[in-house]
Amino acid sequence: MSTIRLTAAQAMVKWLAAQKTEDGARFIEGIWAIFGHGNVAGLGEALHAAGDEFPTWRGQNEQTMAHAAIAYAKTHKRGRAMAVTSSIGPGATNMVTAAALAHVNRLPVLFVPGDVFGNRMPDPVLQQIEDFDDGTVSANDCFRPVSRYFDRISRPEHLLTCLPRALQTMTDPAKCGPVTLAFCQDTQAEAYDYPVSFFEPRVWRIRRPEPDAAELADVVAALKAAEKPLIVAGGGVIYSQAEADLAAFAEAHSIPVVETQAGKSALDWQMPLNLGSIGVTGGDAANAAAAEADLILGVGTRFQDFTTGSWTVFANPARRLVSINVTGYDAAKHGALGLVSDAKVALARISAGLGGKTYADLDKGRRAAWYAACDAVMAAPTGDGLPTDAQVIGAVQRQAGPNTVAMCAAGTMPGALHTLWQAAPGGYHMEYGFSCMGYEVAGAMGIKLARPEADVICFVGDGSYMMANSELATAVMRRVPFTIVLTDNRGYGCINRLQMGTGGAEFNNLYASANVEVQPEIDFVAHAAAMGAHAIKACGIADLEAQIEAARARDIPTVIVIDSDPYSGAGVGGVWWDVAVPEVSSRAEVNEARKAYVEKTALQRVD
Repeated sequence: MSTIRLTAAQAMVKWLAAQKTEDGARFIEGIWAIFGHGNVAGLGEALHAAGDEFPTWRGQNEQTMAHAAIAYAKTHKRGRAMAVTSSIGPGATNMVTAAALAHVNRLPVLFVPGDVFGNRMPDPVLQQIEDFDDGTVSANDCFRPVSRYFDRISRPEHLLTCLPRALQTMTDPAKCGPVTLAFCQDTQAEAYDYPVSFFEPRVWRIRRPEPDAAELADVVAALKAAEKPLIVAGGGVIYSQAEADLAAFAEAHSIPVVETQAGKSALDWQMPLNLGSIGVTGGDAANAAAAEADLILGVGTRFQDFTTGSWTVFANPARRLVSINVTGYDAAKHGALGLVSDAKVALARISAGLGGKTYADLDKGRRAAWYAACDAVMAAPTGDGLPTDAQVIGAVQRQAGPNTVAMCAAGTMPGALHTLWQAAPGGYHMEYGFSCMGYEVAGAMGIKLARPEADVICFVGDGSYMMANSELATAVMRRVPFTIVLTDNRGYGCINRLQMGTGGAEFNNLYASANVEVQPEIDFVAHAAAMGAHAIKACGIADLEAQIEAARARDIPTVIVIDSDPYSGAGVGGVWWDVAVPEVSSRAEVNEARKAYVEKTALQRVD
């Protein structure tokens, strides 16, 4: 057997560079890195030697560079991914939130945090977390519950088994998610005689699971018996690249479609059977259809509470739930008739089973009325006062083209965008599984790296921007252009409205109701400009539209700041969301909200 002597770190880098997609690209495109004493000597040296064979990019924060990697994988529909490395200690634990985000969203990313010494000779080392009852535990064990596969590399030969397992997990449509390989820092530098065959290029194909015949027959029978079916398109439609298949299926059988946050832009918003967004942040046409449907066909969705209106939106007492998903865990949720299968394959098989079966014509007037209502709230303001979030969205919408991608993650804008944004195919990127504040700026960079031709518009509120903005400097340094629309409502406007909506007094969300000595006057334009971005404050909606158009000519990020009304949201649409209201309070507003809450919970159906 021919061997090659390499350090464990060199072997990891060499192996990762040889893992390919079907089109010949690297599956792991490269690695984001912030070096420290746990990875700089071993992995850092190996990455330097690899050069462009396995590129390294420097980030500003371990969490946000991981967010960029996750957005890259999401944009590639899980067909490609990135790795992220940090030192031991706070560098590693900074990435745990990003791992949770990837886990919830079923997205592949490879975490390689440095770890303690495998030989334990210098124990304890700088930044080491010690478990007084378990000598095998380190800070990296925090990754275990938020990783789909976890391993600790304490010997060089461990790579021979853990690396293939890592890629198997990341390319398995049912198990796909984050992988953590905690890499002991002394092991990184140890040499081993690896088989040359281990580094031969390998192509990783993402399988398409076929449906079980009996399950398929049950689903076809259920659909044939239905009179008013409704399709709920989730993120699995996009990950399966089944967008065209879904459109063809819906049109062949005259079944209306509604979209979750993750499924939005699977279909063109102009498709007549596309009723738009469903649930808490959904539209009137979609939610009305959901209330009437006697069969709900979920395709690649987890039926999260925002989608289901906390299980009140599917109001037909006779309704039946059918769920197509590659993961049996998701397919069986809430008593659904499950079909464990790839979405593209399942739609073809079901359509064949239905034959020429079609359903009643869609009420086109309901859809037209909904989009007329959207246009009204998104129209440019005619009077004084701060613009609403809907009016800000309208300004961007009017400047959007076929390559525009609207993206966001947390705060007011995800709900308003889901309700209002009229997305071209592939024109919507929302991280709403974890709804992680701070994803936005780094995520926009990740999208642009994956789709250089896209016109990426990042919607971010002042609260999320304050949490994590440093990858803006990275985007400037790497000349990754995208546009940030920063709405400044002087606090956490979204949660302030939720607080008020549940009877609470305004408290600790907007700066005006927080316990501060001085109301802040944050100059976001100066801050963004200090990191090298082109930054400007829009003086109104018309100016915002002009600045969005001008931004497309630049090769660096553009940050457009606009003051907005903290008390507005989408202005239309939506249904109830279960946010528990206290049973006992001295406030009359809370007591009234509790009465309404009890009435709504009585409508919940979770079977």
